[in-house]
Amino acid sequence: MKHLIWMLLLTGGIATAQDSVKPAPDKNELKYNLNASGTHFFKATFLNQTWVRFNQSNPGTTVINEPASQTLDLGLRRTRIQLFGQISDRAFVYFQLGMNNFNFLNGFPALGNAQGVPTNRKVGFFIHDAVVEYSAFANKDWLKIGGGLTILNGLSRFSQPSVTTIMTMDVPVFAQATVDQTDEFSRKLTVYARGQVGKWDYRIGLTDPFPITTNGAAVPAISTNASFAAKGHHKQYQGFLVYNLLDKDTHQTPYMTGTYLGKKKIFNLEGGFISQKKAMWNTASQGKDTVYHAMNLWSLALFADMPINKTKGTAFSGYLGYFHTDYGPNYLRFNGIMNPASGTTQGLSGVSGVQGNAFPMFGTGSVIYSQLGYLCAADLLGKNGTLMPYATAQIANYQRLSKTASIYSVGVNWLIKGHNSKITLDYQNRPVYQNATDGRLSPNGRRSALTLQYQIFI
Repeated sequence: MKHLIWMLLLTGGIATAQDSVKPAPDKNELKYNLNASGTHFFKATFLNQTWVRFNQSNPGTTVINEPASQTLDLGLRRTRIQLFGQISDRAFVYFQLGMNNFNFLNGFPALGNAQGVPTNRKVGFFIHDAVVEYSAFANKDWLKIGGGLTILNGLSRFSQPSVTTIMTMDVPVFAQATVDQTDEFSRKLTVYARGQVGKWDYRIGLTDPFPITTNGAAVPAISTNASFAAKGHHKQYQGFLVYNLLDKDTHQTPYMTGTYLGKKKIFNLEGGFISQKKAMWNTASQGKDTVYHAMNLWSLALFADMPINKTKGTAFSGYLGYFHTDYGPNYLRFNGIMNPASGTTQGLSGVSGVQGNAFPMFGTGSVIYSQLGYLCAADLLGKNGTLMPYATAQIANYQRLSKTASIYSVGVNWLIKGHNSKITLDYQNRPVYQNATDGRLSPNGRRSALTLQYQIFI
């Protein structure tokens, strides 16, 4: 009996002691501190964005040589690993590896390779970024000098987006102006300076662009319409300037946040440019007199992302930008994100890749882009998170189009655990085209796509 009493007392004491111990808080990042204060650290992140999509095909679309008026596909929009850290007060290093746009057509010969050439679907995981950076002032963001393969860009905040924090289903890719033409999925070999001084946030860069002949696709034949020059090599200059009227943007990496989900009070005036001499060429008359043109791109924008009611957790996010896009006379490029089609029987004069979900994404002219979003109350769905509906509009006035091209989308984010676990449903509506009698392209109806994405990020 005596032994039983001691056992009960001992068990109760252990239970009481265990009850008094508070459970360790959940960790929300994979971070290893290199010093006691945590100012020196090394960190790893992982991202996966899985898409399921239904698409109404552009006229003439084929999928592996069969007509397809519509498609249903599954793919990985982005799979990424980031490794970065503040190694000392002045030294910062950043790496990113991953793949993009992986669906059932990955490696299919018609996508950039001649028919009959052996291909391999097990490709595409590559180094996106490899950057070293030195801070001129210890523990200050006033001046950081860096270089390597980087997305640091001049044109706009969406030219260097933090894709894990974007509010919309996807970024406005037209703002990644030379994507996979003279860069590596928007990354370029660049030496740069960036920093934050007072309310000013700046970045300037000198870029060594890749030749168009190394992008893995057939180089367009020179014509009266401008295309990227396959002869000569010239450096690219770029700069981006932001005035933070309220809180400062996050500045740890060169990537720019899409939405802070009410955690910051951001209101910015933004402007940027990219310039490269003799980047483009065409012929004054078909087959004669090659003429070189500079590529000059610039933008001006307003960006706001701030809480509405901190108690409820509601917030607003909005962007309005004007883009001047001069690629030379009549430049136009169609692009379809993770295109679910492999070919077309209905070509358009002077452009390629018009199948599937493609639309005229890049061109000489101008673009107005806007997005609006509203973050609902934090407890809207109880323990299951909240919702953030959004809408976007992209209005492009390009020389090669007879009318303005308008692309619209509406969607909603189900923020299960903020950006770390979120489901997005997006509806996009876009124009399709036919050849016009004056050599331009004219609208010929509209098509839509419905996409469901699940993003996991840690």
